[in-house]
Amino acid sequence: MKEELYGELSVIGMRGCEDFARQVDAYLKEMRGTSETFIVQVDCPRFGTGEGKGLLHKSLRGHDVYIISDVFNYGVTYKMYGMTVPMSPDDHFQDLKRIISAIAGKARRISVIMPMLYEGRQHKRSTRESLDCAVALQELVDMGVANIITFDAHDPRVQNAIPLAGFDSVQTTYQMIKALVRRVDDIVLDKDHIMMISPDEGGMSRCMYYASVLKIDIGMFYKRRNYAVIVNGRNPIEAHEYLGKSVEGKDVIIVDDMISSGESVLEVADQLKEKGAKRIFVFATFGLFCNGLELFDRAYEEGKVDMIFTTNSIYRPEELKSRPWYAEVNLCKYVSYIIDTLNHDVTIHDLLNPAQRIHALMDKHKEELETRGK
Repeated sequence: MKEELYGELSVIGMRGCEDFARQVDAYLKEMRGTSETFIVQVDCPRFGTGEGKGLLHKSLRGHDVYIISDVFNYGVTYKMYGMTVPMSPDDHFQDLKRIISAIAGKARRISVIMPMLYEGRQHKRSTRESLDCAVALQELVDMGVANIITFDAHDPRVQNAIPLAGFDSVQTTYQMIKALVRRVDDIVLDKDHIMMISPDEGGMSRCMYYASVLKIDIGMFYKRRNYAVIVNGRNPIEAHEYLGKSVEGKDVIIVDDMISSGESVLEVADQLKEKGAKRIFVFATFGLFCNGLELFDRAYEEGKVDMIFTTNSIYRPEELKSRPWYAEVNLCKYVSYIIDTLNHDVTIHDLLNPAQRIHALMDKHKEELETRGK
């Protein structure tokens, strides 16, 4: 039995998150048997110079507030000196702080749900450079944020910057596997038919979890970089070298936290095909596709990649949603469970560890395959 509410529940969807917040709200209303919305309307209007401000349309005194913010939504624009300007992550983060400032410390608790962590790839310092993610987290906590909830953080150790505040990096393992068995109904999830592949050494931990709960083998690529050259702020990758068992005749799942340009994951897919892999699926929590979709179109047409799964937690343009190789993983129900549980001041441990749900899903899928005679 759940405890009493920590405070009156209020959900704020920042610009670009309106549809996601509406879906979360619908699940919350269903859970609680009410037709009353939990969404609080806010605005961040801009002056002609591009400066902005945050506005609340109701008091949140004593409320338990959850602010959903997609700082990577470049589909949102504003006017500056008569020009239409797409919002950058910096713009979104500043608006988030404006709304927190507008609450003015009156809420009982503020939690920020930021699916892809702002500056998450700038999580550690190397020589004389900024440490943006840690500074951003500290800013939020200093402004009164009690909990920060993100998905599949690039490096969750960045939470060490705010050791006395709540920080949860939620994995999307169950949702990804569920989407896979729904979209690819003949997939066989055992070690004789499928392998998990990490595209680099940094992603091994998330790949190992998949492999452990599915009880299948794992392989890994490591990136050989040219440390004598810097291109776009990074040392370019010269080659991907494979370590692991043979993938010949097997389906493979490449697991990563994000797809940026996509060049790395497609090179990995190309090598796996050369090594005899059967079908190639990609799990990426965040699909940024910074350099467009043409590379993926070509890879799909050439049979190098079969399907790419990303979540709906960040902005996806309509042209991506229409691609035959794209499969969307909806996290709205999962987020509603997290909000509902925290609002009752109950641990979200079971939501963060979905091993039992994954095993139940695998058993059900196995029964369906046997029923169909496969």
